[in-house]
Amino acid sequence: MTTQTDPVDHELVQAAADVARTRCRGDNHTMAAAARARDGRIVTAVNAYHFTGGPCAELVLIGAAAAQGAYELDTIVAVGDRDRGVVPPCGRCRQVLLDYFPDLEVIVGAGARTRTVRITDLLPESYVWADHQLDTE
Repeated sequence: MTTQTDPVDHELVQAAADVARTRCRGDNHTMAAAARARDGRIVTAVNAYHFTGGPCAELVLIGAAAAQGAYELDTIVAVGDRDRGVVPPCGRCRQVLLDYFPDLEVIVGAGARTRTVRITDLLPESYVWADHQLDTE
């Protein structure tokens, strides 16, 4: 059962929406993501669509955040272009986000139903990436 954790970070949703509106042009970039780093910074990114399975905006954001020295993310949201609003992460992104940031909060839902949930609520009974777990012990 998914439970609401914290109030929605509307500044984060707006940052993703602004990037979706201004940077997502054409079929190659249709989704934007924004995340709040532990130090309060907001990092943004767009997807890189490709028929071979290019990365989603959330995955591009992980690399962009690391390139900026933001290795700990607290909250993430994805927003679609053409005013599609908040879009929940796909299954692959849920697994990667959980592996990298097990305490991450994710903004999901639409309109008045927008809410913040824990990544573990979006991917219960998840696979444990054993090699990754060994690195953190």
